[in-house]
Amino acid sequence: MPNLTFKQYINGEWVDALNGGTWSLVNPATEAVLMEIPFGDAADASAAIDAAAAAFPAWSRKTPYQRAEVLMKAAEWILANAADLAPITTEECGKPLSESLAEWRSAANYLIWFAEEGKRAYGRTIPARLPGRRIMVIQQPLGVVGTITAWNFPVYNVVRCWAAALAAGCTVVGRPSEYTPRSAMMMAQAFHEAGVPAGVLNCINGDPAAMAQVMLKDARLRKISFTGSTRVGKLLMDGASQTVTKLGLELGGNAPVIVFPDVDVQEVAKQAVSWKYRNNGQVCIAPQRFFVHHKVADEFTEAVATLSRAVKLGNGLDKGTEVGPLINAVQRDRVELMVAEAVSAGAEALTGAARPGDMTRGYFYQPTVITNLQPDMRIYRDEIFGPVMPIVRFDEPEEVLTLANDTPYGLAAFVMTRDLYTSMLMYERLEFGMICINDWLPATPEAPFGGVKQSGLGRECGLEGLEDYLETKTVFTGGGP
Repeated sequence: MPNLTFKQYINGEWVDALNGGTWSLVNPATEAVLMEIPFGDAADASAAIDAAAAAFPAWSRKTPYQRAEVLMKAAEWILANAADLAPITTEECGKPLSESLAEWRSAANYLIWFAEEGKRAYGRTIPARLPGRRIMVIQQPLGVVGTITAWNFPVYNVVRCWAAALAAGCTVVGRPSEYTPRSAMMMAQAFHEAGVPAGVLNCINGDPAAMAQVMLKDARLRKISFTGSTRVGKLLMDGASQTVTKLGLELGGNAPVIVFPDVDVQEVAKQAVSWKYRNNGQVCIAPQRFFVHHKVADEFTEAVATLSRAVKLGNGLDKGTEVGPLINAVQRDRVELMVAEAVSAGAEALTGAARPGDMTRGYFYQPTVITNLQPDMRIYRDEIFGPVMPIVRFDEPEEVLTLANDTPYGLAAFVMTRDLYTSMLMYERLEFGMICINDWLPATPEAPFGGVKQSGLGRECGLEGLEDYLETKTVFTGGGP
C-alpha cells in the first residue's frame, strides 16, 4: 500500500487550505464521514495559478520526449498501485470496486497514449505564392490550463485532460469535485512520484464558485476544461468573455438508444441493462431514452424489466454488488421526484420506482423501467443521471430520427441493427458528437470525445484532444533564395 496524502498539491507541496477550511467527505453507501479534506477558496486557486505560471516556461521548453517520461512513470505508478487506489475511489463515489479498478487501469492507458502522441504534435510547411518566401505552421502549448471535473468518473475525468495538457507542454491547475477529491489527489501523487517539476501540476479543493471565478479572471490562465452540467457550462461561457479564455466543455447528455427489429433482442436487452446501470446511470454518455421498434418492444421491455429486478444493489466494496448508491441525497431525491412525476402523469413503472426498503442508509434507488411516456415529461426530456430506463416505441426510421434528435443535447447516441443501410442512415443523420453502432462505449484515448449542440465545445482525447491544448502559430519568412 503506497503512503497516500490527501491534501491540496500546490507548487510541489502537500498543503492544507490557506483559510484552514475542511470538507466532511461522505461515503454515499453508508452516509458515514470518511475524513476531513482541505477545502479552500479563491486564495488557494490564486496560489496554484501563480505556481503554474512560474513553472510554465521551463516545462513548455522541455522536449515532448522529456515530458513523456513523466507521464509514463505516472502510468507505471498507477498500474503498480491500482488495487490499493480503487477502494478509495469506490468509498467516495459509490461505484462497484470492479468499475473503480477498471477506471484506474484505464487512466494508465490515457497517460501512455498522450505520452506518445505528444511527440507527434507536427507542424507543416505551406508552399508560398512568391519566390523567396517561406510559410511554416508550428504548434506550441497554450499556457496555464484550469480543469474543473465532475464526481461521476473522478479518475477518468481528471486524467484525460491532465494527460493531454501536460503532454502538450501546458501546466495545470486542477479542481476536482468536492464529493470525490481523493481520486484526483491520488492522481496528483502519481505525477509527484513520477518526478513532475514543482508547479507543473497543481490539485486544489474548495469552493467551486470562488475558484472558478479566479480561473476566469486571471489572464495567465489560457483555457478551462470543464466536465459537468450544461447550466454551469453556460455560466463559464459568460465568465470567459472577461479575458477571452478558451473553453473545453463536456456537458450534459440525453443519449437515445435505437433498437431495430433485426437484432438478437435478448442479447441487446442484457447489454442494455449492463450499460444503463453502469455507475448507477451517473454517466454523461449513459444510454437514456430507449426507442424500440414496435415489432420487438414487448419482448425487449419484458426482458429488461426481468433483468432489472435481478440487479444486486449494495456497497461498492461488497463482493457481488452490481449497482451502488447515487452520489448524494440531492441526486437520489431528484431521480425519485422525476419518476414520481412521470407516474402521476400516466407513465407506468414496470419495476423499481422506489428506494430499496431493506437499505435504510446510503443514497440507493432501485433500477427502474418505465413506459407510456410523453415528450413533455422531465424523465424523457432531461438528463436523468440515475438508474432509470425509459422505453418508447417507434415504427419507422424517419420517425425515430425525429424523436432522437428532438433534444438540446448532442453527446452520444446508440444504434442496434444488423443492417448496413440502416446504420449509415442513423450515424449520418443523428445530431450527436459520438455514435455507437452495436457498441456501448464511445470512450478511448485514441478517439475524440465530445458533443454538439448544448452538450459541449471542443474535444478531449485523440489527436483533436491534444490540439485543444496547443496554439497554432504561422511563421512567414521573406528574403530567402
